[in-house]
Amino acid sequence: MSGRRPGFDKAQGDLGFDNPDFWNFMYDDESAPWLIDGPQPVIADLEGQGLIRGRVLEPGCGSGEHTILFTGLGYDCLGTDLSPSAVEYARRTAASKGVPAARFEVANMLRPSDYPFLSPKFDTVVDVAMFHGFGAYGDNLDVAEQYAAVLHSICNPGALVHILAHADSGPGLSSGISDSVIKESFADGWEVESLELSTYQARVTELIAQEAAKAGLPADGQVQLPAWLARLRRV
Repeated sequence: MSGRRPGFDKAQGDLGFDNPDFWNFMYDDESAPWLIDGPQPVIADLEGQGLIRGRVLEPGCGSGEHTILFTGLGYDCLGTDLSPSAVEYARRTAASKGVPAARFEVANMLRPSDYPFLSPKFDTVVDVAMFHGFGAYGDNLDVAEQYAAVLHSICNPGALVHILAHADSGPGLSSGISDSVIKESFADGWEVESLELSTYQARVTELIAQEAAKAGLPADGQVQLPAWLARLRRV
């Protein structure tokens, strides 16, 4: 989502990918627009469709709601995030929701070899609103491709990767991307099984209030934003 964050300096090419402080404060003061006290409905629906299976990874887990959901349903699921504050927030949320077995670890997904818990292969990856941060700027598409290569290296053949990413047709509250960014980033070693326009549920907080007002959205409360829902199979 948009908003001023410590360490953000687009002019210098620093998009915050390797800076936990870029994200920590949004969990410390609970100003993150994605803290909606539950999973994204379209992601929860995937389980009912039989599209969650085996060992599950949620990179950029944030509040951990999807890891909590899938762990509670009996899946072997791991949530990771660059932000230590996010991981602590997710652990507290899991405990408060009666799913203390939910597992969360701090990790930079662009450097998987630094984290032994990413070594075992995964069968499902659920990326909710992280990928678009890699692919939102044309001069950084190589980072999105690097991330796709990382996922390829830690997934079993036939594994499914689900991506919910803000679409560039949105009201300007986030770093939206076109569907071509997903296709191009996952061109090597992946089959695009599904790519459709969907919705992402967010809440308007002080962090994005000005942008929301400019877009004609409510000053507070929850809003639905356009998003791409992609399903990619590792080949």
